[in-house]
Amino acid sequence: MRDTLTGSRIRERRQISGLRQAELARQVGISASYLNLIEHNRRRIGGKLLVDIANALSVEPSVLTQGIEATLISALREAAADAVGQQAEVDALEEFAGRFPGWAGVLAQMHRRVVSLERTVETLSDRLTHDPHLAASMHEVLSTAAAIRSTAAILADTQEIEPEWRDRFHRNLHQDAERLADSSKSMVAYLDDSEAADDRRGVPSEDAEAFFQANSHHFPQIEAGGSGADIDLSAIESAAARTVTKGYLDTYAADVRAMPLDDVQKALTEAEPDPLALAARFSVDIPTVLRRLATLPEGYLGRPTGLVVCDASGSILFSKSVPGFAMPRFGEACPFWPIFQALNRPLVPIRKRVVQLGRTAAEFDCYAYAWPQAVSGYNDAPAYHSVMLVRAVEEGAPSAQSVTRVGPSCRVCPNDACASRREPSILSEGF
Repeated sequence: MRDTLTGSRIRERRQISGLRQAELARQVGISASYLNLIEHNRRRIGGKLLVDIANALSVEPSVLTQGIEATLISALREAAADAVGQQAEVDALEEFAGRFPGWAGVLAQMHRRVVSLERTVETLSDRLTHDPHLAASMHEVLSTAAAIRSTAAILADTQEIEPEWRDRFHRNLHQDAERLADSSKSMVAYLDDSEAADDRRGVPSEDAEAFFQANSHHFPQIEAGGSGADIDLSAIESAAARTVTKGYLDTYAADVRAMPLDDVQKALTEAEPDPLALAARFSVDIPTVLRRLATLPEGYLGRPTGLVVCDASGSILFSKSVPGFAMPRFGEACPFWPIFQALNRPLVPIRKRVVQLGRTAAEFDCYAYAWPQAVSGYNDAPAYHSVMLVRAVEEGAPSAQSVTRVGPSCRVCPNDACASRREPSILSEGF
């Protein structure tokens, strides 16, 4: 599908640039009739001719050859599925995103924002309904206010009160007022961990991931021997997100100390990046290797590389996206991802080649590993985490004998025959 759309993208870009077909053909040194065949997807194109056409249209060649990122298409499908009373043309999503990438990005961003806000509202609603601490604080505030009102009513309505009783009522009133102030401060501190005007609308893990993404998941200060405390987090407004980000940076710094960049680069020049071999070479555990490989500078591994970390509940704690591999945020990922299968086989390294189904299906090599966290005392069951490194398969690489079919989430997975489907897909006929 990606190849067959190259000609259409050339035609659209030419029209946007205001070039006539004959003029573009003359600039790149081909006939107008041949360009017409290319634009109607009747001739394949590549190499120098593709570069010349891209230069004439003032765009990168990848804009003409590559389809819109699967994550963007997946986000648009999610938005279509969540729309109430509207029937979107999901078959034309890639065309829409290709012709109007800006508007497609805006729509996807707004949908993510809506989902985040809905999640926040649900969380706050659940806290108001079921949170025992909040309920106890509210009960304390109301009880103290009722006591103050009762004491004040006695003082106001009684004309003559013995001095001893008046002093006692005044003392009770003062004590109840202090209790009310302390309870109110406690409740406010619980609902908002600072008096600053923090933007608490987002999810802390998403803000942390956005910060890592803005820094390309690589921090030269830490690579040079610094710590997470050396990184400026002032761009993150939420105190909760800063706390989460600091934890990730501390883990990053520990991984750097265990696997210095120069030593990793030397190891990669000597052999292919095999996690088991690297773990043995650096005397570290497999999770350290997988996390470290995902934070190397661009070009070290040669292929796009992503990372996913989850806990035993399957909730995704952290992710680094990789083009073509859609990663849902809110616990709706495909159960066939190796990261979840590793939870069923702790301490057993898993390597699988997967293909993520969709209109732009692509293959990825996945390395997954689950391990127990430290326990706090005797008879305590350990909590497990799982990590998965995702590497795009090089174009033209031989296919593996066994490829696992996975989807981004049930909502946009076209595999209707899947036994683990949780809900109908918007791509199925019966949706």
